[in-house]
Amino acid sequence: MFRSVERIGRAYPRQLWVLVSGMLLVSIGGSMWWPFITIYMREQMNVSLTQVTLLFTLHSAAGLVATTVVGPAVDRFGRRGAMIAGLLADAIALAVIGLVSGLWLWAAALVLLGFAGPIYRIGSDAMVADMIPSDRRAEAYAVLRMGNNFGIAIGPAIGGFIVAISYSLAYFLAAGANLIFALLVVLFVRETMARGVDGQPSVVAGGYGPVFRDRRFIAFCVIMIAATIPSPLLMMLLPAYGKEHFGVLESQYGFIMSANAIMVVLLQVLVTRWSTRFPNLPILALGALLYGLGAGSVALGTGFWPFLGSMVILTFGELLLVPTGTAFAANAAPASMRGRYMGLYGLTWSVAFGIGPVLGGWLNDNIAPVMIWVGGLVAGLLGVAGFLLLWRKVGRHYGEMAPTSDTVPAAERSLA
Repeated sequence: MFRSVERIGRAYPRQLWVLVSGMLLVSIGGSMWWPFITIYMREQMNVSLTQVTLLFTLHSAAGLVATTVVGPAVDRFGRRGAMIAGLLADAIALAVIGLVSGLWLWAAALVLLGFAGPIYRIGSDAMVADMIPSDRRAEAYAVLRMGNNFGIAIGPAIGGFIVAISYSLAYFLAAGANLIFALLVVLFVRETMARGVDGQPSVVAGGYGPVFRDRRFIAFCVIMIAATIPSPLLMMLLPAYGKEHFGVLESQYGFIMSANAIMVVLLQVLVTRWSTRFPNLPILALGALLYGLGAGSVALGTGFWPFLGSMVILTFGELLLVPTGTAFAANAAPASMRGRYMGLYGLTWSVAFGIGPVLGGWLNDNIAPVMIWVGGLVAGLLGVAGFLLLWRKVGRHYGEMAPTSDTVPAAERSLA
């Protein structure tokens, strides 16, 4: 095992490990409060689950707005500056959330956090695509996820006890983690964006226009939205659902979240090495199937252990879906448009996290609580069908390897 860890350590540039270390720190801070946010709003603000999920939608909408600006900016001005700005903005937003009281002020702070969120992610995803050859990107993104999820394995277990004392303390600790990571980027991370012979960035003009002309990539993004809806249902609605109907406490849900993260830490690289033997789109279809089954199985559960089992099923889907989807997006993008491609890909998660909780909240309030999980199952199955249909349409090469030249951008290609 230790030889395997050493081999992985030597296989990637030191700069990647700086990003892994920083994400470990930030994920510990963030996961101390985020899993319990629905309980906080329900108990402290006395709002309905539909209102809670509408706040999540505002959070995601702010991320959509930020992405429209950040993607082209990352392609034009570089990755490093966006990463630093995003981490600082996250820290400010978290500090504000910890200080304010009242629903409207809290909602405004949550919107600020939603706007800040995509800034670091787009810069980081583009930087990894710059540094790592296309045939190894899935594993590189998997290594990043291991660092992130190692933090998530620690954070919720600690956070369940911290939020019982003070939610504000959890927010301030998370803000401090973002500040420390920003300092690491300033000191140890160099810019990776390629530049032309005149020293200026090689940029394809047109904002997101060239990306939207890549019909295959747009189809992939739409399918990804449906496929990933089950994830926010478990991450955001299961805490309130489990506590209100089956007495699952915050500390118990913290361990459910930790199980998800521990599985990623222990299994992500092994699963990714297996999955890279196969074309990306069938692997994405399998991941979407497990996502849907993970959410759907909650409808059959009645307590901590069944809900833990549902999270295990969903996590196996996550092990397949997340690094494979990120690598697919990076491989589809010409180098001069990586910021925009990765930004649009990131929007799929923002949209899913905006749609999913609202859909689940509406099903809970207007039909029955158990219908939350039926909706998650249906969304996952739609993702399965979409990925298999796209694979049949585009063949085996699109999204498998990076374009060999920017002279014929992927954006100029269309669905067969």
